[in-house]
Amino acid sequence: MVIEKCGLNSHQMLISLQQAKDPSTMVLVNHSHVTEFFIQGFSDNPNLQVPLFFVLLLVYLITVAGNSMVLSVICLDPHLHKPMYLFLLHMSFIDICFTSVTLPKAMAVHLAKQNAISIAACTSQLYFFLLFVSTEFLLLTAMAFDRYVAICNPLRYSTIMSRRMCAQLAATSWIISILDAMPHTLLISGLSFCGRQHLNHFFCDITALSKLACSDTSSMAIITFTIGVLLGISSSMMTVTSYALIIATILRIRSAAGRHLAFSTCSAHLTAVLLFYGTAFCNYLRPGAIFNSGEEKLFSLFFAALIPMLNPLIYTLRNKEVKKALQKACQGKAAI
Repeated sequence: MVIEKCGLNSHQMLISLQQAKDPSTMVLVNHSHVTEFFIQGFSDNPNLQVPLFFVLLLVYLITVAGNSMVLSVICLDPHLHKPMYLFLLHMSFIDICFTSVTLPKAMAVHLAKQNAISIAACTSQLYFFLLFVSTEFLLLTAMAFDRYVAICNPLRYSTIMSRRMCAQLAATSWIISILDAMPHTLLISGLSFCGRQHLNHFFCDITALSKLACSDTSSMAIITFTIGVLLGISSSMMTVTSYALIIATILRIRSAAGRHLAFSTCSAHLTAVLLFYGTAFCNYLRPGAIFNSGEEKLFSLFFAALIPMLNPLIYTLRNKEVKKALQKACQGKAAI
């Protein structure tokens, strides 16, 4: 049974044992063992498997339903064909894809014990996860710039934030993210894995995978950290600069009603930024010794599942235009 789990038949095992007598071939033999990983999930406790499955299923269904609703409303209502909502359209699509990359496999692990995942599938999951994370970072930055123009340059808003500019910002976000996810995935693909196959996470996270490698990961850690910092810090600095200028402009408004109106136009986006950036930096730009594996999984769950679930609520609860569009859509269905 142990031999089967390692992916070796009896003949291969005999050859491996013979080669193992020679120290020069030991490393090569060990590196050839691993062809798949076994995702551990949140807990090995049999009593928790079904409850965990239903919790993940509920989060996934709410996320898909909420973001699909936002997508539909924005597409169908011409009044929402504005730059902010076009960016929100991309965000809702990303949030659906974001959770679809990780949660279905996590649910299968807890309900059906289907915890095996090939190395190719694991690296593919990692690539798409990083792709959607990077795109959301950059789209939040583009949305911050949109709010800056709307509040600080309202008379030139329609000129600056034209359809062409919105399309260019969205396309740039996707292109940069596609390129950004490649080095991380290629570096992980180049690692050698031996012996340990149990991935102590609920998806193929880059930090969990690097812990299983038996080759040196120091250079990979430096490169991935540098790329992450360049993208994360640069986008967050542009977002912070935009909001610093926005706050300065709002404070110069004399009337309290005017200040409240100006702040309400960016409060939803600011909430989403604080949640997403805060959890992302805590999860990936912290010293590795701060959290244990259980706390790391909870942080990853909040970052990869709960925030995409909350985004539709954040962007719609205090948005009058979206509420009106939802009411019109509901009234139209009722009339039918």
